[in-house]
Amino acid sequence: MKKALFDELLESVKQGGEILRGETEPDRIFRLDQPDVRLIRDHYGLSQTKFAKMLGISVSTLRNWEQGRRKPEGAARVLLLVAAKYPEAVLDTVRRFSRVPVGGN
Repeated sequence: MKKALFDELLESVKQGGEILRGETEPDRIFRLDQPDVRLIRDHYGLSQTKFAKMLGISVSTLRNWEQGRRKPEGAARVLLLVAAKYPEAVLDTVRRFSRVPVGGN
């Protein structure tokens, strides 16, 4: 690795440590909107049971999200955002790699 690149990487690691310790503020923060789970499910035209199976989650988790008792986090939140923006890609993937019937209630 070239010295200049190594020095840049080392400086980034030091800055990351300062941010984690609360010694400095990050230059930028990325925030993902909270997905409207019920609206996404309604767009797919699926029952709670089928939508939960499609996502690989329990129906109770889906209900908690839809009723606002819990919020999807991490990979689940990202998956829901992708499902909202690219429904055909999600449906195509589920149809290819899953035995979950998709389409209609």
